[in-house]
Amino acid sequence: MTTKTPYQLLGKEIIYLIACTFYDVMDELPQAEKIRKIHSAHKGNIKQKLYEYLVGWLGGPSIYQDNTGAVCLTEPHKNYSIGEIERDAWLTCWYEALERVDISEEVKLMLKEPVFHLANSICNK
Repeated sequence: MTTKTPYQLLGKEIIYLIACTFYDVMDELPQAEKIRKIHSAHKGNIKQKLYEYLVGWLGGPSIYQDNTGAVCLTEPHKNYSIGEIERDAWLTCWYEALERVDISEEVKLMLKEPVFHLANSICNK
């Protein structure tokens, strides 16, 4: 039996919807105010960048890497103070975005631990 990647299970359209919904949630939730300020300077194309990153990270084509030359997330975030509070606010936005987008519980569970590790890797304080 071949295991499908999250990219294969979700598809590009749903991944784009997750990226857009994530930033919509960030704009709405009071507990995301601090991380909203971190992202506010890049609002114009940030949904597209997250989408491109997620496509590759979830097992699809490496669009983000092809466009930026890298897949490292620590570098773009190094000038911001990111600790557990910021990480947890980001994760709250992520989990809420997944709830708002119609995806299976199986995929949500499949992503939970890797997403935590991704968010934790950006912590720098």
